[in-house]
Amino acid sequence: MSKNKPLNASAKEHTHKEIMIILGGLMTGMLLAALDQTIVSTALKSIVEEFDGLNHYTWVVTAYLLTSTASTPLYGKISDIYGRRVVFQFAIVTFLLGSFLAGASQNMTQLIATRALQGLGAGGLMALTFVIIGDIVPPRERGKYQGYFGAVWGLSSVAGPLLGGFFSDHHTILGVTGWRWIFYINLPIGIASLIITSAVLHIPKVRRDHTIDYLGAIMMVVSVCLILLSVSIYGPQNGWGDSRTITYLVIGVLLAVLFLFWEGKAKEPILPLHLFKNHTFSITSLLGGVIGAGMFGAIVMLPLYFQVVKGYSATSAGLKLIPLMLGIVSTSIVSGKMISKHGHYKRYPIMGTAIMTVGILLMTRLQIDTPYWQISIYAILVGAGLGLSMQTIVIALQNAVDFKDMGVATSSNTFFRSLGSVFGTAIFGSILTNRVAHYMASGFADLGKSNPAALANFDTTKLAGLTNNTAVLKTFPPIIKNTALEAFVNSFHVVFYAAAPVTALGLVLAFMLRETPLRTSADYAAAREDAAGESLG
Repeated sequence: MSKNKPLNASAKEHTHKEIMIILGGLMTGMLLAALDQTIVSTALKSIVEEFDGLNHYTWVVTAYLLTSTASTPLYGKISDIYGRRVVFQFAIVTFLLGSFLAGASQNMTQLIATRALQGLGAGGLMALTFVIIGDIVPPRERGKYQGYFGAVWGLSSVAGPLLGGFFSDHHTILGVTGWRWIFYINLPIGIASLIITSAVLHIPKVRRDHTIDYLGAIMMVVSVCLILLSVSIYGPQNGWGDSRTITYLVIGVLLAVLFLFWEGKAKEPILPLHLFKNHTFSITSLLGGVIGAGMFGAIVMLPLYFQVVKGYSATSAGLKLIPLMLGIVSTSIVSGKMISKHGHYKRYPIMGTAIMTVGILLMTRLQIDTPYWQISIYAILVGAGLGLSMQTIVIALQNAVDFKDMGVATSSNTFFRSLGSVFGTAIFGSILTNRVAHYMASGFADLGKSNPAALANFDTTKLAGLTNNTAVLKTFPPIIKNTALEAFVNSFHVVFYAAAPVTALGLVLAFMLRETPLRTSADYAAAREDAAGESLG
């Protein structure tokens, strides 16, 4: 009879108050992972100056991105076997250990290694947050809670650069070097999340006699890491025709093909291929990747525009992103509540991808002298589109898969969105760098013909370093500076023109989504009973 207790307990319905307390623990955990995707960017200058590691600075960001993206699908499967709370808390502890060691790093090698450890924990925080909500809240009620997670993403997109700028602007805080606080600030937040989840996150562990597909897991992780390295590091840095870029990409793709072949034969696959037969799973996976690419195309490029073209500091650029955050937060919460009230969800990703596409297209109108109120409107539109889309596709997915596949299906969706964001950031970044060089050459060639005197006493070799360090723009004469800024503005236009078809593809996918009635509390309780019964049987 002892085996029946977890089964009965799993069918227990949580009250609104209990869910809100659990939500607090989950949101703090997710905030940690979301913040650390953005907080480091504005502090990198201070870090590389102290460690004299400019040639390795991109690895500080990429190491985190690699391990968090590659580990995301593993957490869903492992939590299906060992239980949600223990695996979620393992992710928190891993993240906190990585944060503490990153803050104590004495050189770039240590910092890169500890950032990878941080990312390993972050993969679980991002994936399992949605999985746990899926466990305790039926799809019909989930919208009003899941909308808050969109608010966390919106907050982190502004708070990350702000906090990173604040800490790195201070030489020391309480006797500790300022930039180290971007990692130490995680410790009290993470400990709070650990305490809350220990106290209230009582999702009974269902005994499952399953095994982990270790070979599949290794092939998947290595494949993802090699592909991401070639796309996000070696391609942009060394060129897409570089031998190392091509080698890593080819080996990564071959391993991915072998992984898919193996998963089709494995008894307990790490990514069950039968999920792709589920129309909603396939569409939401593609949609997640598209939204991830479009989202980071906008979120990365907009602060860059503020800092380079408008000349704002990193902290000021973060503050200027508040309209984007307001768009994400407001529509996430409102759409979530409307889904819970009316039970319809398909309309929101359709509206979201359409609005986001319009917002990105409007950003092609940005000029050197564009007033901030105009930029704010464009940013609100992009944010509103993201808020309507991101959480809604998770609700659609969780409503469409069997309860026993909840963990792996949800974490896979997060994985595809992370992949999209990495590819989007790398590709749009490459486009920007390529176009800046092109427009800089043509712009100054035209200036040399129309106004030869402007370039007569100017050392044009200074222009070559602009793509790596835009701070020298301030030292240029007005006409030279204006020509360089025009090159950047034109390059941003090309990036936004490239991002718009990606989000438009999202609109097509959103129309293809099939809307099915959201399961109610009674339906969901029955599904949990069935899943638990199968596990114990």
